[in-house]
Amino acid sequence: MAKRILIVDDEPRYLRLLEANLRTEGYEVVTAQDGMQAVSVFSDQPIDLVLMDVMMPKLDGFGATQRIREFSSTPIIILTAKGDEQDRVRGLDLGADDYLVKPFSATELLARVRAVLRRAQPPTEVGQTRFFTHDNLKIDFARAEVWRGEQAVSLSATEYRLLLQFAHHVGKIMTSEDLLSSVWGPEYRNDKEILWVSIARLRQKLEDDAHTPKHIVTRSGLGYLMPPMED
Repeated sequence: MAKRILIVDDEPRYLRLLEANLRTEGYEVVTAQDGMQAVSVFSDQPIDLVLMDVMMPKLDGFGATQRIREFSSTPIIILTAKGDEQDRVRGLDLGADDYLVKPFSATELLARVRAVLRRAQPPTEVGQTRFFTHDNLKIDFARAEVWRGEQAVSLSATEYRLLLQFAHHVGKIMTSEDLLSSVWGPEYRNDKEILWVSIARLRQKLEDDAHTPKHIVTRSGLGYLMPPMED
């Protein structure tokens, strides 16, 4: 079955161009022209991916992303203007999975869409125990569920894949490049910004105190690791 993509943009010409490129590749497409309409369309039908412009009337892309994240972990790619680094960081911090900087080519668009949809597929865990624990953190691999103490934690597909990298390599320092290549793909190897924001979001969700983390620790100049728990 074809993946269904919601495009949200208030510029009709740009909307038609994105729709044509995606339909040519076999995707189903639905559209919205502002954030309020986007949340409504998203709520009415199953959506596999959202392409979300930032600057829109009624409710901007940040507000729409935040509302969708209140009840769904469906992947979201935000569309930002060239040079708007603050917009990219804010979008990622609100839960977007990736970003595209306008103007971008059809080739870049389709590559990002494929990469994000690929990450959204639950990883296959073979030949291991069902549960992983690290202090008060618990992962149920079979159900792709994460718990902090007695509280279930909602993670996006990308956040879950990032967490798995640490769970599978406890005690090993992993460089930014290795994490980016493993989770996002080789083409993201130098995109440190998306990793920084994603790790910050994971810490906010998993740590008792994000400023003194015990699950995901930074080793300055080297990378990140999940330290072994002391007996």
